[in-house]
Amino acid sequence: MSQNGKIAVVALGGNALITDPQHQSFEDQFERMRATAVHIAEMLEQGWNLAITHGNGPQVGFCLLSSEMARSVIDETPMEVCVADTQGSLGYMIQQQLHNELRRRGMDSTIVTVVTQVRVDENDPAFQHPTKPVGSWYDEEEANRQAAERGWVVAEDAGRGWRRVVPSPQPIEILEVEAERPRQRRR
Repeated sequence: MSQNGKIAVVALGGNALITDPQHQSFEDQFERMRATAVHIAEMLEQGWNLAITHGNGPQVGFCLLSSEMARSVIDETPMEVCVADTQGSLGYMIQQQLHNELRRRGMDSTIVTVVTQVRVDENDPAFQHPTKPVGSWYDEEEANRQAAERGWVVAEDAGRGWRRVVPSPQPIEILEVEAERPRQRRR
């Protein structure tokens, strides 16, 4: 850990790794992360202590779509498992590409990925009024069919079609917060 005390949170949106519909593959996302790692490494060279966090909306949507497409063969992956799955895979991507960039610069640093859980209030109004769009787009008829068959709540999404919407309650606490606090290196 740097002794200068400069601390920053670097927040990468899930869309930061997906430039457009033609560049959504894992390889495309790794390439975007390689480019992003250059900038993060510059911050580390300047003495910043960093916590890197990321969104995963599009990646959760891909996980859900993959699960939906395979549901005739295997059980569907629950939403919360897709969220954890993509936290881990994006964390791995960030960790690997940043490690590679730091090695290229001759810097010795350990990067760790932490998959987090948050505590929420079970009475949060978001549970009664889901608004977070996830997964595939449908026309209105198909969206209503999915809602009826699967118990989904669906809504029109900014003129682009209809999507499943889920609750997005306010987090109260990160359960793994102690693991995320910077620690002095033991000698």
